[in-house]
Amino acid sequence: MEHLNEIEILLVEDNPNDAELTIRALKKNNLANNIIHVTDGEEALSLIHNCLKNNVSHSLPKIILLDLKLPKVDGLEVLKELKSNDKTKVIPVIMLTSSKEERDIIESYKLGVNSYITKPVDFDQFVEAIKNFGLYWLLLNQSPII
Repeated sequence: MEHLNEIEILLVEDNPNDAELTIRALKKNNLANNIIHVTDGEEALSLIHNCLKNNVSHSLPKIILLDLKLPKVDGLEVLKELKSNDKTKVIPVIMLTSSKEERDIIESYKLGVNSYITKPVDFDQFVEAIKNFGLYWLLLNQSPII
């Protein structure tokens, strides 16, 4: 795990191809400053808990891109834990997944996800989706300082 220092984006994605595409799309749109990539929900929660335990909440991510289907701890469990903690519930969490299942969408919103984006199959559409979400969540959206 990389050393934490002003994380802007925490990408939680177990598929190396999807992670690479996401990072490439962020870089293409100049939105990839200080991105940390982890491959499972357990690692994501560990990173967050370390920030909280070491009292470095300024190092918490500004935004979390979370896959739904993850090894060890799935995306819904990660989301549930994040949104149940007063110090992390204000972090915008965007579910970035291939699932179009209505039950996954409903459950994500019930647990407090800020946005649910289905990964487009086409690379150009994927880059455009990442650009649009990035411009909004990283540049336009006003988040509280935690």
